[in-house]
Formats: sequence, structure tokens, C-alpha cells
Amino acid sequence: MRPKEPVFSFFILNKCEKWRNIDIQQQNLAQKDGFLLHFYGSLHRFYPFVFTILVFIMTAKEQQLQLIKESIATIPNYPKEGVLFRDITTLLNDPAAYQATIDMLVEHYQNKGVTKIVGTEARGFLFGAPVALRLGVGFVPVRKKGKLPREVLSMTYDLEYGTDTLEIHKDSISAQDNVLVVDDLLATGGTVEATVKMIKQLGAKVVDAAFVIGLPDLGGVERLAKEGVTSYSLVEFPGH
Repeated sequence: MRPKEPVFSFFILNKCEKWRNIDIQQQNLAQKDGFLLHFYGSLHRFYPFVFTILVFIMTAKEQQLQLIKESIATIPNYPKEGVLFRDITTLLNDPAAYQATIDMLVEHYQNKGVTKIVGTEARGFLFGAPVALRLGVGFVPVRKKGKLPREVLSMTYDLEYGTDTLEIHKDSISAQDNVLVVDDLLATGGTVEATVKMIKQLGAKVVDAAFVIGLPDLGGVERLAKEGVTSYSLVEFPGH
């Protein structure tokens, strides 16, 4: 899970204040040494510039996250009474928000050693494939039963009312792969859990599971943690 939006700037402000206090202490220690005093005095002049750059970077990220969050429509009582449905089609219809979503996922995983991205049917394709393209790695679709033409590995999992089955091509992943699972939303985590289990059965390592939306109250984070998989969500909403 990612930290709440205001934490970014708060973290930077605290860090800069600590650096300033350390610098003052070091200057006090350097009073008897002209060279050190000159060095620390010169260093101190850079703090406003460094501070400004860091705050600008973190504020830009907060603005991107806010853009993403505000682009997601909330539909009450859908698909049933009492549920707040988070609709990502409005995000997809906003080029700036869609671009920000892909950019932030790419930035988060570009140095994590990912060799394959697995996206779950169907909305996972909308985010997983662009991220895979940007990272220069292969994209592997996980589909509902009967949709893939070659030899598949299948996994049946429980739904609220019944069961469903997911499938993945057996030759799409090797034991040498480091796999990132991408989907639009993490709620209870049943679909992603089944996907993770299939990837593990094929011998690959799951490095993380990434989502545009996280609903932390529904237990998906804990469910994936039991499989040894950490999760990362760009934005979070309370409740259902």
C-alpha cells in the first residue's frame, strides 16, 4: 500500500528541517576550524535550492495522484444495494489521468527487476499492457476459462456466489521470470490470489501486485500477504 498523499510533502519538510539542524550543530563544532566553517557555510546556501526542488517533485506526484483519484467515478448501489462502485472508465476517458496512471506505475517498478507483467481479464489488460511496453518486458494475459488457444494452467477460485476459473498459457512464463501482477482494483483479492498461485505453479517469482485502486477495508492486502506477495495501490478509497 502507498502512503496517504500529504505524507510526501510532510516527509520532505521534516527531512529538510533535520538537515538544517544538523548543519547548525556542525557549524558550531567547526567554529575553531576556518576551512570547515567555510565549507559548512557554503553548504548551507544550497539548502533553499534543494528544498525547493524536492518539494516541487513531491508536490507534482501528489497532484498526479489527486488527478487520478478525482477522475474515478463513484456509483452508489451498483452492482447491488450498499456497494459504492469505483468506475475506472471515466479515468480511461481522461487522457491526462490515464497517462499519469501509467507513468506512476512505470516509475514505481522500472528498477525492480521485472521480466514479465501478468494482467487479469479484462481491466488488468488496460493497465498491464502499457506498463509492460514502457518497461520493455512481455505482457501475459490471464483469461477466463476457454479463451486461450494453447495449453493452459487453470485455477478455480471462490466467488461470493459460486466459483470462477482463470487460465494462463503454460509456456508464457518460465522459472527465471520475475513477475508483476497488474489489475485495476484490489478488493477481497480472490482473483489476484488465484493468479498468483498459477504463476507460482509455473515456477516464477511474483515480485509484487500493483493496482490503480485499493479498497483496504475489504482484506485483499492481507490475503495477498498470506501468499508472500506485497501490494501497491496508487489511490485508496474507504469502504466497499
